[in-house]
This record gives sequence, structure tokens and C-alpha cells, in this order.
Amino acid sequence: MAGDQTPIVLTWPDVTKTVNTIAGQVRADRLPDVLVGVLRGGLVPAVLLSHHLGVREVRAVEVAHTLDDTVNADKSDTPQVVNPAALGDLKGKDVLLVDDIAGSGDTLVCTVGLLHDAGATRVRTAVLTVNRANWHRPQSPTDVVRYLGHHVDSWVIFPWEAPA
Repeated sequence: MAGDQTPIVLTWPDVTKTVNTIAGQVRADRLPDVLVGVLRGGLVPAVLLSHHLGVREVRAVEVAHTLDDTVNADKSDTPQVVNPAALGDLKGKDVLLVDDIAGSGDTLVCTVGLLHDAGATRVRTAVLTVNRANWHRPQSPTDVVRYLGHHVDSWVIFPWEAPA
């Protein structure tokens, strides 16, 4: 169980390497029109990817599943969406949805729906890390996440997070 694992602490060089890998995967596929970062943790990799890809349009939406910032924090039953109108009009856009980590996959699935509702014609997903210890979907993470940095089996602390 994830709660029994020692957290993995990632460094900026770890993140940079992962972003470079994902940027290469995206470039090989096709550049998106816009990147959308899931607030809060997904905004940092979304901005980093936007610079690597040369895509200036970055938007954000708050979809939270974790209840607080503590290690192995509890999660709500379903992702909580805050102000989906902040996405604006995505009609006809090819969107790359970016998050720092996918645990259950629920946040990604919920947010993909929001992006389609906002008019996106193509939505791809990218995450730095999948925590397999929390994954409960019948599909594998690679069926939900198009561009994936790496898998872990524990809580992850990213360099932009304050120590708990």
C-alpha cells in the first residue's frame, strides 16, 4: 500500500530529464495548439513543456483529488473541479493536458472530459510520474496517459512542493 512506502523525493535535474523525454515524445507525434496544466502540481511541468516545445499558449484548471499536501494524504471520492470556465474556449484545439502525477487516474479522466466539453477536438495527456500503488483502473496507466515519464510505487515529492 502507498501509505506504507517511503516517499520518493525528486530533484530539479530529475524533472528536467523527464520533461525532456516527454517533450521528445510529443514532438514526434505533433505539437499541440495549447497546453493545459492541472493546478497545482501540473502547472509547473506544463510551463516547462511549453518552453521545450515552443508552444506559448498555456492554460490551467483546478481539479483536485488529494485533500491536503501531506505525504500519503487522503483523497476525495471524486475529483473536485473548481471554475472549469477558466479553460475558456478550446473549440477546434489540439490540447496537451499535463499533470505532475497520476495516482488513480481519476483526475486525468475527469479533466479530459472538461477539455472536450470546452470544445477541444484532440486531447492528449502527459504526466511526469504514475504512482502504481494507487492505480485502480482496469486499464493500464499507458491506456490513460499518452506521454509518461516513469512509474513509481510510492508517494512522490516534487522539487516545487514545500516539505511537509
